[in-house]
Amino acid sequence: MIRSILSLLLIFLSFKSLNAHELNPARLIINETELNSYQVNWRFPSNVLTKPGSVVFPKNCKETINSFPKIEGKYQVQSSNLLCELDLRNQEITVKGLTRMTDGLITIEFSDGGKFEGLVSVNNPKLLIPGESNLYPTNYFWLGLQHLLSGIDHLIFVLGLIFIVVGFKTLIKTITAFTLAHSITLALSVTKTVQLPQSSAEALIALTLIYLALEIGEGRRYARTPWVLAFGFGLLHGFGFAGALSEIGFSESSLLYSMLFFNLGIEAGQLIVLPFFIGLVWSLNKLKNTEYIYRFSSYLVGGISCFWILERVGNIILS
Repeated sequence: MIRSILSLLLIFLSFKSLNAHELNPARLIINETELNSYQVNWRFPSNVLTKPGSVVFPKNCKETINSFPKIEGKYQVQSSNLLCELDLRNQEITVKGLTRMTDGLITIEFSDGGKFEGLVSVNNPKLLIPGESNLYPTNYFWLGLQHLLSGIDHLIFVLGLIFIVVGFKTLIKTITAFTLAHSITLALSVTKTVQLPQSSAEALIALTLIYLALEIGEGRRYARTPWVLAFGFGLLHGFGFAGALSEIGFSESSLLYSMLFFNLGIEAGQLIVLPFFIGLVWSLNKLKNTEYIYRFSSYLVGGISCFWILERVGNIILS
């Protein structure tokens, strides 16, 4: 018993700096109020350790800052007015200060109904605004993909499900149930039908991981109804996905498409990691002393989850 507690404590301390979500894209929203006159909203993640990013507009544009930067949630926000001699179409915008973990999503709505969305990164900080509008916000697919691949808590949950499921058909049913569930609550939350505070959702997600850790540690394997568990917990994870999408922001006029592409990106991320996770668990089950492997995996998941619980509940109390 003492060994178990010490092992859990060591794992807990080892992961004290581990964050569950690292996807915090910068957001540049530009709305044309009248011909060549724009309102600009610049949102840059406040948890990035470098200097806040900045936007370089075309030389024929003059920017007037309306307010000092202020903190809104996880973002530093600043608004300004932009007056240009020429239409922004077919001109270039550059975003400075991006990092490998911070891309930039640019949304431009023109007064004639035209719209454009584009993605910039540390390797490609310049964006040429095309003359024609793009019909669908496909960049949300890549944001959804990045969110899944950088969302350690969601990845651990999917891996944990594979540990406790017996049979490939049962696994497919389980992952399908998880996908269906989080898609439902993602849609309900984004459309404001049913909502859960992001901090509460993240704390509950950490609780689902602790439950999985206990199941793994006890060596339980489910051959019939693990999909029920996956569906129930998937509903909670959907609120986490919805919170991430809300933090990124989206245009009300393209809400459904933004949500659809974001969710498709999440599913694509799951399809990418599933073969690796399945191969990993299959290989571990072929080794000797699988009981110790499962016990260590339980301590590992449990230790990380305990830290997240304390961190997230602390954030709720302090907020």
